[in-house]
Amino acid sequence: MWKKIQILSASKYYWLILFAIGVALESTALIYQYLLDYYPCVLCIHVRIIVLGIIIISLFALNLQRFIKITISLHLIMFTLLLLLLERSYNLLGVERGFVTGDCSMNSGLPTWFAIDQWLPWMFKIWEPCGYTPELIFSVTMAEALLVLSITLLLFSFIAIWVPIKNYQGKV
Repeated sequence: MWKKIQILSASKYYWLILFAIGVALESTALIYQYLLDYYPCVLCIHVRIIVLGIIIISLFALNLQRFIKITISLHLIMFTLLLLLLERSYNLLGVERGFVTGDCSMNSGLPTWFAIDQWLPWMFKIWEPCGYTPELIFSVTMAEALLVLSITLLLFSFIAIWVPIKNYQGKV
């Protein structure tokens, strides 16, 4: 099993899977926003920005995978993004369940030089305060599913990050 994970994490399929997951998450968010009228809160917008980062890093990795040092750097950046996704997912679930308070407002908290909510309001504008996420299937809320997905991706990324480092160390 470890060998299969090593092979996958060193291949383009790893980055394609992350890209596809990112696109699926962003698409799902927009479907819920524009077709099902579930508007995003500040935490949802933070998640969308992180997922956009996952998509962008995946695209870079797909094109630059032949460079080992760059691949290692992209794995580290991806791991960091997935850590941030886990943290935001935990806060989203915490606000929904009531064990986290004070993490929501109608202000994105983004620096003025990164006004993505003004550049792309159809995607990153905060529409309502936090409090709940919609149910997806089998009474699982979006926050619960996102937390499980974040943990899974982070664990896989942690395993995958050692493959290029180990391969690079063998070539030095």
